[in-house]
Amino acid sequence: MQLLILKNTLGVNHQKPISSFLESHFLHFNAASLIDASKAYKNLLERKGKMMITLAGAMSTAELGKSLAQMIREDKVHIICCTGANLEEDIFNLVAHDHYKRIPNYRDLTPQDEKALLDNQYNRVTDTCIPEEEAMRHLEHHMVGQWSQASDNRQRFFPHEYIYQLIENDFLKPNYQIDPLDSWVIAACEKQLPIIVPGWEDSTLGNIFAAHCIKEEFSPQIMKSGIEYMIWLANWYTDTAANSELGFFQIGGGIAGDFPICVVPMLHQDLKRTSTPVWSYFCQISDSTTSYGSYSGAVPNEKITWGKLGIDTPKFIIESDASIVAPLIFAYVLDW
Repeated sequence: MQLLILKNTLGVNHQKPISSFLESHFLHFNAASLIDASKAYKNLLERKGKMMITLAGAMSTAELGKSLAQMIREDKVHIICCTGANLEEDIFNLVAHDHYKRIPNYRDLTPQDEKALLDNQYNRVTDTCIPEEEAMRHLEHHMVGQWSQASDNRQRFFPHEYIYQLIENDFLKPNYQIDPLDSWVIAACEKQLPIIVPGWEDSTLGNIFAAHCIKEEFSPQIMKSGIEYMIWLANWYTDTAANSELGFFQIGGGIAGDFPICVVPMLHQDLKRTSTPVWSYFCQISDSTTSYGSYSGAVPNEKITWGKLGIDTPKFIIESDASIVAPLIFAYVLDW
């Protein structure tokens, strides 16, 4: 009886426990923005719109795949733009999860403690350490095989396409250490979801590839570039926007968000495709401070002046921790 009273008080619906809790308790401030953004996300999908999600920060190491993968499988996401780190770190977690090391007291670490982690080949991301040998070097072994094959066949691919090849050929499957249903990259590969990875060179695998090129083992030409990603995105946006509204859901800031949102002003101003619609939805989860002149922290209305958003585009900014907010929004969109 007491449990029933508690559940009624919390406003929990057994069919949608997370969504109903959010609707009952997320009523003001950033919590209300979360609900408003979630409802507008669902409305866009109901109108047969398409959604881009951009991933900055360390979302893959935060294991966002536990909810993002289901969003992809249920066609709630149609294209992803992410940093090279988020692309590779989902796979690092896939094959080396059991070797990760969590540091709950990371704020108390001394420089000597940090050096000890380095000496033991642990690379720290806040409270989580990625094991170099089991994650990075393990994946390097497989990637070198893909790069060698492309080089021998005089082929060129985008960074994410090389990762897709590993998954499609089951090269990584014997080493899975998590449920593959929790990998957003596997879900994206199964759906053949387009992935844009600007600035891929700023990643562990990007550094490794550059090192192999410096040693003249491969030509940099086997890797398609960021400019080619932008060309591909421009054509995809033009074709898709002709039939569907397009939404932009930005997690964090940086190049993952700044790169793709520029496609509309480029289409309008540089290619004179002035009939191309602007983004029909915009939401950003951010902890960036506007007054510092940050592009990532710019409020959505500033994007109107750059020709990225329209006056009537639904716009939301949630100033909070993306590792908390994004799974809640995804849960709401998924009717969990």
